[in-house]
Amino acid sequence: MKIAIVCYPTFGGSGVVATELGLELARKGHEIHFITYSQPVRLALLNTNVHYHEVNVPEYPLFHYQPYELALSSKLVDMVKLYGIELLHVHYAIPHAYAGYMAKKMLEDEGIKIPMVTTLHGTDITLVGNHPFYKPAVSFSINKSDMVTSVSQSLKDDTYKLFNIKKEITVIPNFIDLDKNKVEIMNSCQRSVMALPNERIITHISNFRKVKRIPDIIKIFNKIQKKIPAKLMMVGDGPEKAKAELLCEKLGLTDKVIFFGNSNEIDKILCYSDLFLLPSETESFGLAALEAMACSVPVISSNSGGLPEVNIEGFSGYLSDVGDIDDMAQNAIKILSDDAILSEFKLNARKVAKEFDILNILPQYEALYEKALNSMYV
Repeated sequence: MKIAIVCYPTFGGSGVVATELGLELARKGHEIHFITYSQPVRLALLNTNVHYHEVNVPEYPLFHYQPYELALSSKLVDMVKLYGIELLHVHYAIPHAYAGYMAKKMLEDEGIKIPMVTTLHGTDITLVGNHPFYKPAVSFSINKSDMVTSVSQSLKDDTYKLFNIKKEITVIPNFIDLDKNKVEIMNSCQRSVMALPNERIITHISNFRKVKRIPDIIKIFNKIQKKIPAKLMMVGDGPEKAKAELLCEKLGLTDKVIFFGNSNEIDKILCYSDLFLLPSETESFGLAALEAMACSVPVISSNSGGLPEVNIEGFSGYLSDVGDIDDMAQNAIKILSDDAILSEFKLNARKVAKEFDILNILPQYEALYEKALNSMYV
């Protein structure tokens, strides 16, 4: 198949998932065309089956905000015609599904029919999409998609609750490439560069937005390190980072917390880790938790959104109510205070991650693509 993938090319979960999906599809022999405004962060190498097309938005003084949706839909039309693309897979409802639908209609005027699959990732539904300014357009775009997927049952339920959706939504969870560099990285993991032999290493990875409850992470760690020698590795960047650094200073934790900023070496960082913290207000899925579990790192998380579908209570980690810092800290200490218990949770985390291996998820997308293509000829 010749497939166009439209996504945000950023460090966020939807962009990572879309990029990894496209690369795996290319390895299976499909021709993949990434169409977005800059090269996706994990699209390191292009090959004969992977192509990247930049969407340029010309500046014009009439527009206060440059019309990216128009530029994207026009680019989609041009690329479909130039490369014979057979299917559009758009990730994130705003503005990609809307632009994709406009491209479909323009192509129809030229006698070209092409199906569009829309994948819902989270904040495009629960936060941005539910805003009154965008809600009608989001509902319209989803209902006009040929196939719709969501990354968790929780997100599917939220979509039906928040919008007037008539389309069937198929749950295809996020995934992890379990084989990608894992053995090589784990074998070369030199934990001593990060902590003393008696210290536990705790990690958090996110875009440091308010929804991630960054102060909770610092407070949970503060309680942990009072009982167990520990270091905290904070990976990512965003609006809450500066406040987190100030909170560390206030609590006297500056020498125990490392702020890495954004990184393309997540697996290397996770190989040092004993525990992953994700106390988010909400997570549509919890891809960061899954990435940690793939590296045999148990997870302490909130029980919000799709997290209970990924982090199994008492097996791969523990779940607590949002904001329950004491319970999260107690659960963390329960895991970290005993080597045998920690080893068991590490093994269990890896076991759960195997269920989300990309080799198990990719056939679900391929089957959906075939169904979408067949629907064009009904």
